[in-house]
Amino acid sequence: MTGGDLGLILAYTAGVMLIFMVSWIFFKPLKILGKIVLNSLIGALFLIVFNFFGQYTGVHIGVNEFTALTIGILGIPGFIAILLLKLLI
Repeated sequence: MTGGDLGLILAYTAGVMLIFMVSWIFFKPLKILGKIVLNSLIGALFLIVFNFFGQYTGVHIGVNEFTALTIGILGIPGFIAILLLKLLI
C-alpha cells in the first residue's frame, strides 16, 4: 500500500463519516416530529372514540389547541391527564 492509496482510503472514510453525521443531524428532528404526529393520531383516535361513547355517559372532552397539543406531545398519558382534569373539575 502506497501513501496515495492510504490517503484515498482516509478520504473515502472521512466522506462516509461526514455523510452519516449530516444525515443524523437532519433526520433526528424528523424522527421526533414523526413521533409527535403518531402520538397525535393515536390521541385523536382515542378522543374521537371517547367523545362518541361520551354522549351516553355525559362526559365530553372538547377539541381545542390545548387538548390537541397535550395529546400530541404526551399521547395516551396526555389523554388520561385531560380526562382526569375533566372529571375532577
